[in-house]
Amino acid sequence: MAEVAKSQPVKVREYNRFKITPIAGALGAEIHGIDVNNLDDETFDDIHSAWLQYQVLAIRDQDVTPDQQKEFGRRFGDLQPHAFNAPIDGHPEITEIFKDKHETANNGGRWHTDQHYRTEPAKMTMLFAHEMPPHGGDTCFANTYLGYESLSDGMKEMLGGLKGVNNGDSKKHPSGLTRMQRQNAGISTMEQKDPGDEVTISEHPIIRTHPETGRKALYVGSHTERIAGWTDAESEPLLTYLKTHNGQLHHTCRLQWEVGTITMWDNRCCLHLALNDYHGYRRRVHKLLIKGDKPF
Repeated sequence: MAEVAKSQPVKVREYNRFKITPIAGALGAEIHGIDVNNLDDETFDDIHSAWLQYQVLAIRDQDVTPDQQKEFGRRFGDLQPHAFNAPIDGHPEITEIFKDKHETANNGGRWHTDQHYRTEPAKMTMLFAHEMPPHGGDTCFANTYLGYESLSDGMKEMLGGLKGVNNGDSKKHPSGLTRMQRQNAGISTMEQKDPGDEVTISEHPIIRTHPETGRKALYVGSHTERIAGWTDAESEPLLTYLKTHNGQLHHTCRLQWEVGTITMWDNRCCLHLALNDYHGYRRRVHKLLIKGDKPF
């Protein structure tokens, strides 16, 4: 029987400017009753607080253009173009995640945190749903605060001084191919670009401290290919355990999409994966990244 993580006490706020409903006990909430194109400062501050509290917010019934999505994103911080995925025309900060009805592969099907491999990874990812299948295509999220808090004291102590090596284009992908090789082979549904001088391999602490909440999180995902200073053979057993531990079901929530939903999550304290269970249907979202800072 799985042991339920004992989370640190978190101050729970009440919100009266919109309706908010938790998705699961671990993390995640839905918001109704707002228009992100017309938010006063007080309502925005409440959204920001709810995002820090729940880690994942799904804001329903929105209608935004790419410019409006970027305007909303800028209220949280500077925008960060994706290192590898090609942008949509006229909007270098937005990428389109698209799977057509005849395609079998999807994007983001393993537990990961976005831009883990950059020197300053994205703190927020914001998706807007343009097209959704009639069923399936959900996104799962894992609370990495709980991943850390449910470790033994001995494991926490051992991990405290370790860093993970995170690679944005590793051949350790299950296909054994780089991003461009996967695109050329028809495995990837995302158009890729050359990252140029962008740093796409970075070392970050395995135990990360959230700069706004002060809580610690287990900062390990599919981009983490080894432990700094360790061999691959030494790293693999521990990383396999930590990745599995982070993704335990009682650490997670599952978001069901609707057209017009804006979902935004905190990459500093949660992982996500996209389910690929909607063959024969289209799915299209616009993705925006908000720049973070160097993990510590």
